[in-house]
Amino acid sequence: MKTIVLAAALLATPTVAAPVDLVTLYKDLHAHPELSFEEVRSAGILAAEARAAGFEVTEKVGRTGIVAVLKNGKGPTVLIRADMDGLPVKEATGLPYASTAMGRYGDGPMTPVMHACGHDIHMSVWVGTARWLAENRKAWRGTVVMIGQPAEEGLGGARAMIADGLFTRFPKPDYALALHDSSGIPAGTVSVPQLRALSISTSMDMVVKGVGGHGAYPASTKDPVALAARIVTGLQPLISRENDPFQPAVITVGSIHGGTKHNIIPDEVKLQLTIRSYDPGQQQRLLDGIARVARGEAIAAGLPETLMPVINHTGYGVPTLNDPALAARIKTQFEAKLGKARVIDLDPSMASEDFQYFGLEAKAPSVIFWLGGVGQAQWDAAQKGGPAIPSLHNSGWAPDPAPTIATGVESMAAAVTLLLPAK
Repeated sequence: MKTIVLAAALLATPTVAAPVDLVTLYKDLHAHPELSFEEVRSAGILAAEARAAGFEVTEKVGRTGIVAVLKNGKGPTVLIRADMDGLPVKEATGLPYASTAMGRYGDGPMTPVMHACGHDIHMSVWVGTARWLAENRKAWRGTVVMIGQPAEEGLGGARAMIADGLFTRFPKPDYALALHDSSGIPAGTVSVPQLRALSISTSMDMVVKGVGGHGAYPASTKDPVALAARIVTGLQPLISRENDPFQPAVITVGSIHGGTKHNIIPDEVKLQLTIRSYDPGQQQRLLDGIARVARGEAIAAGLPETLMPVINHTGYGVPTLNDPALAARIKTQFEAKLGKARVIDLDPSMASEDFQYFGLEAKAPSVIFWLGGVGQAQWDAAQKGGPAIPSLHNSGWAPDPAPTIATGVESMAAAVTLLLPAK
């Protein structure tokens, strides 16, 4: 069993560097990302690490998920989640361990794959936390259920694990914990949302129809490219004029594709959108508004009923809301163990997660907290007007692994020992 130098840090000086082997593990995971429900290699690594630490491990839960259980006497049960999937992004960090991996969603085209959202950090922290818990059993009592979740990136990994018996085949948690790396705070720091953590997210596909023809004779066509452009601009007032400014909301058109050649007006254009808010009622208003604008612009363009835009979307799920009482306890614990200067307050995020489903299904208080990932030198330079820090999902996102992983293990261990005290 490998040793990590973190036990003393929970009681004394904040940890400033991760053990070398955890950083090596991180670089390996970073270089070998896998898309949603394809995380076979990643899951195998986590399973092997958990078994080596003494956990009872079950693989292929919810297709590629893993569940690792460690019982340590009487006490509550805490679930710790790490997500494993990468993103269809071509890495541009220039790192020596940059990903060159390729993958595909189902029968789709091959695409470059990158850990652009930091799930490699999450998995490395998960391994470090598992080791710490196994080696420091005198510091806590109860049961820990550590899960490696597939398909967090919009494809239902949490619900797949729940449907596969997560809370009937394994101990049901009294608390659920997770962390997520952040490009908004420096490495070595954390932030605990006191209620609003992450938003509702809806993915929408829209087919804008028209009547194609020669680009030299536009009057004989109904141009779906021009119509799509009007729809995109027509969506902006849904936020700027129809939305309560005290209620956060986002509509982003992330993809627009249509046509094949300079002089051909196509028959259709395809749009992909993401719609985000914190309130289910507001989310439905946004979805209804998008449909209204798309139909209205199509009517204004003179299209018949048979050529109205076709819209499909994923519904809207739930926002990720921390349990306020538990969040307050964990923030106080972090301030005591890490020091107040390392615990930062952030505004709610409009990014989205499916972690909330674990707490809802188990009827257990849950908290997800932010883990700073920006290297201190990079952070300081950006604050002085230097290069901007790439955000999550950006091809240039590159966390500083050693202090980020160390702080992740330090903070997660502190949260667990708060909920599963030895006494």
